[in-house]
Amino acid sequence: MPIVAQSTETTDWVSRFADEVIEESERRAPGKPVVVASGLSPSGPIHLGNLREVMTPHLVADEIRRRGHEVRHLISWDDYDRYRKVPNGVPGVDASWAEHIGRPLTAVPAPEGSAYANWAEHFKAAMVEALAEMGVEFDGISQTEQYTSGVYREQVLHAMKHRGDIDAILDQYRTKKAPPKKQGQKPVDEAELEAAEGSGAAAEDDGTGSAGYFPYKPYCGGCGKDLTTVTAYDDDTTELTYSCTECGYEETVRLSEFNRGKLVWKVDWPMRWAYEGVVFEPSGVDHSSPGSSFQVGGQIVGSIFGGKQPIGPMYAFVGISGMAKMSSSKGGVPTPGDALKIMEPQLLRWLYARRRPNQSFKIAFDQEIQRLYDEWDKLEVKVADGSALPGDVAAHARAVGTAAGELAKTPRPMAYRTLASVADITAGAEDQTLRILGELDPAHPITSLDEVRPRLDKAEAWINTQVPADQRTVVRKDADAELLTSLDDQGRASLRLLLDGLDTHWSLDGLTHLVYGVPKVQAGFSADATPKELPAEIKVAQRTFFALLYHLLVGRDTGPRLPTLLLAVGQERVRKLLGA
Repeated sequence: MPIVAQSTETTDWVSRFADEVIEESERRAPGKPVVVASGLSPSGPIHLGNLREVMTPHLVADEIRRRGHEVRHLISWDDYDRYRKVPNGVPGVDASWAEHIGRPLTAVPAPEGSAYANWAEHFKAAMVEALAEMGVEFDGISQTEQYTSGVYREQVLHAMKHRGDIDAILDQYRTKKAPPKKQGQKPVDEAELEAAEGSGAAAEDDGTGSAGYFPYKPYCGGCGKDLTTVTAYDDDTTELTYSCTECGYEETVRLSEFNRGKLVWKVDWPMRWAYEGVVFEPSGVDHSSPGSSFQVGGQIVGSIFGGKQPIGPMYAFVGISGMAKMSSSKGGVPTPGDALKIMEPQLLRWLYARRRPNQSFKIAFDQEIQRLYDEWDKLEVKVADGSALPGDVAAHARAVGTAAGELAKTPRPMAYRTLASVADITAGAEDQTLRILGELDPAHPITSLDEVRPRLDKAEAWINTQVPADQRTVVRKDADAELLTSLDDQGRASLRLLLDGLDTHWSLDGLTHLVYGVPKVQAGFSADATPKELPAEIKVAQRTFFALLYHLLVGRDTGPRLPTLLLAVGQERVRKLLGA
C-alpha cells in the first residue's frame, strides 16, 4: 500500500523543495505532470557522487507523489557523449580502447566479457540494477536514441539558425577573466569538464572554428569520431559541410535529414530543459562557476528556446570513508552497486535523505559503517516509540520506502557489528552462524538465517571485501601455555571468575554483564555498579582484562566485541583456551 504523506507537519529539505516545485509547475504548466530531471553519463562506472544527481530529484519527486500529484523523474542517459578517455582499473579493458576516443559511447565496445552491446549499456545496466534495489522510479531517456531518430531535429535547426545569438551569449563569458584561483582549486574549465563527465555534460569545445560559430558537432562518416569541424552551413537549404581532422573525411549533408551528431553541451542542456519542460534539476557545485553550463544555459534556454531554467540546488561532494583497494576493481571509484553489497538500501537512501543537498557527507566502507548502522537502529527505535524529531521521522520515512510502498527489509535486524563479527569468526559457515545467532537471545532464539537476511549477507560481504586479511579474526587452535603460566594471581583470578560465570551468563546480554563485571568484582564492587559509582581505575582494569582475553582467544590486543567472540568460539573451546 502507498505510504501516507507526512509532509504537512515536517520541515525537512525534501518537503520544502516539493512545495516550491509544485507551485512552480502549476505556474509553468498547470494541470500537467510535474517534471524533475537527472543526467548521467555512462562513460565509466557511475559512482556514489553521481548518485546524488539522482537521489535529490528522486526524493523530491517521491514526496510530490505522496501528495497525490503526477510526476515524472527523467534520467537522461548521455550515451551519445564522446568517449573521452579509457578509465583506469576497469576489468576487460586495456589501452587498445583508446582507439575509440571521440566516438559516441554507444559506438564503443563493451569491456571484454560483458553481456551488453556497447560501453554505455554496460555501465548503465549496473546503475539501473542499483536504482531498482533502492526503489528509485524513473523514465530513462537515451540521448543516442533521441538524436539518431531525429527527435531533436527542429531544436537542432533552430539552434543553428540562431547560432549568432548563442555565440553572443557565450562571448560574454569568453571575454571575462577567470576569477583568482584559490589554493588547491582546479581551473574552471577543468572543474567543469569533470562535472560534465559525472553529471551528464559532454566534454567538448563550444563549436567555434575558422568559419564561425556552430552549436552542432557531427560525428564523422569516415571514422565515427567527433574530431570534426563545420566549415559551412546554409540556413535555407540546411546544407552543412564538415571535415574530420582525424581521418581527413569531408562531407556535405542536409541537416534537416542528418542524424549523426549533437548539439554542444552548453546548448544541448538548455534545449532539453525546454523540450521536456523540466521544473526541477539539481547540479554539481562546479556548475556555479562563472561561464558554467548551468549559468550559460539559464540565458540560452529562454532567449533561444523559449523555455525556463529549472529550479534546483547545487549539491555538494559525497566522500568515501576507507574503501579497501582489494574490493574495488574499478580503479578505486565505488559505485552504488558496491555500496549495496555491504549495506541495505534503506541505509543508503537515508544517507542521502538526511543531509541537505548543499551538505557534504561520507559513505563508509570502513569500520565507520558499524557506527552508522548503530545510529540507524537507534533512529528506528525512536521512530517506533514516538521520541524522534520531526525531521528525523521524515528522513526515516523516505529511507524505508517510497510512495509505492515500503522496501523489503530484514525481518529481525540484529546489530550490524554483531553480524559482522559472527561472519568474521565463522568464515561464512551457516551451521556455526546459526548456532551463534541462536544463542544471542535464548529467550527468543533465531531458528533460521532468513530472519536476519539480507543484513547478514551485507555484513558478511563487508567482512570479505572491505576488511584486510591482517585484521580478520582467527581463533587460536591451542591455548597459549606460556601466557597462562606467566599470569599473576590477579590474572588467574579474573579468568576463574569469568569461567565460573559462563554457564549462567551464556547469552549476549549475560556475557556483556559478565566480562564488564569481572574487574568490578575483583576491585570489591558489585558487578551491577554503574560507572558513576566506580573509580576511574576500573576502566583501566577492564581494558587490561579485555586485552588478556583477546590475547588468549585470538592472539591480538583487540578483536570483535568480547561477548560476541565468546559466543562464536563456543563454551567448550573458550574453557580450553582460557586454561580451564
